[in-house]
Amino acid sequence: MPIRERFTGQIAGVGSSSGVRVVVGRWASSPWGPFADVMIEDATGHRVLLAPDEQTRDFVVATYTFDEVVLEPVSVSGSQEWHVSTPSLDLLIHVGRRTALGQLLRAVPPRIATAPAWCAAVDPVARVALRGVRTRGTAGQGRREWYGATSVHQITALAGSWRGEPLGALAPVDPPCRFGFSSTPRRPSVTSVVTTVERS
Repeated sequence: MPIRERFTGQIAGVGSSSGVRVVVGRWASSPWGPFADVMIEDATGHRVLLAPDEQTRDFVVATYTFDEVVLEPVSVSGSQEWHVSTPSLDLLIHVGRRTALGQLLRAVPPRIATAPAWCAAVDPVARVALRGVRTRGTAGQGRREWYGATSVHQITALAGSWRGEPLGALAPVDPPCRFGFSSTPRRPSVTSVVTTVERS
């Protein structure tokens, strides 16, 4: 019988003028407790996972696609200003006000917004309204996945470095990241989300 696992937290997606795009998962609740991970795609299309431990690495690698996987500590602190710190990445992002989409999502009761059936129903709308974004799809090893968003805040600024090179200024997440069936929105943002993963 398939097993469904839920991850509750926030996903920050940013682009930079250097061409590096960063997706930070900050999970307050998961089957193995709180954790954070980072997915990076550079200007050449090279995709890197930064995972804090073997359990996280194995789960994420089985679900998404990367060219390189690095096991290293991942720390995320702050609320209106996120500081993401690993031996490879130093990232500071400023979180602004809730977006118009975020206001609409807040009007949907969380129990409905995070249900896989709702995620499936709104997927056609998400594909049209947000290029590269999908709310349901098939992941690695035949897994199925649903993203139930409950709020979205804009990101207004970025600073930091990746492997010793400056990231530059904030830019759209363009082209969309290619870790799985869905990217983060083109407009840099922090999305509050419940991710449901179904596996055999």
